[in-house]
Amino acid sequence: MKYNICPFARREVERRSIRYAVIDETKMHHVLEALISECQHLDANPGIETTLFIIPAGFEGFYPYLDLVDIANDLLIEQGYEGIYQLASFHPDYCFDGEAMDAPSNFTNRSPYPTLHIIREASMELALANYDDPESIPERNIAFCQKRGSDFFARLLSGCMGSKR
Repeated sequence: MKYNICPFARREVERRSIRYAVIDETKMHHVLEALISECQHLDANPGIETTLFIIPAGFEGFYPYLDLVDIANDLLIEQGYEGIYQLASFHPDYCFDGEAMDAPSNFTNRSPYPTLHIIREASMELALANYDDPESIPERNIAFCQKRGSDFFARLLSGCMGSKR
């Protein structure tokens, strides 16, 4: 929130409407079951705006994590959640296709742990409708990351992760 990478986060942090769900499962099918349970929890609790679905173990590798993201997106459709929830993905080793691993732009999607951000689509549509030039957000974030540099964000993340890495 301090660096405003997500311009919509501040309101939800202040409202305390973000749920942080730490998933202790390491097998894909258990994580996927927990994901659907979390969607059901959001269904039943409209005061919770969004969930950070944190997976601290089992998906440390970036490519197995991307497999999880693909299957999770398919599962949301299969379970009737298309148009209701969408996923944003974050990982300690996030790397955009075609970018060098140490490119500053990757830090827009890096996090201390593998994380699926479950977003209410209706809320996102409303937030985007009330934001001037939402298409500029990714470019603004990439420019900010390039200005600060990879070392800055690596130190920032390592501070969040303590002795994990």
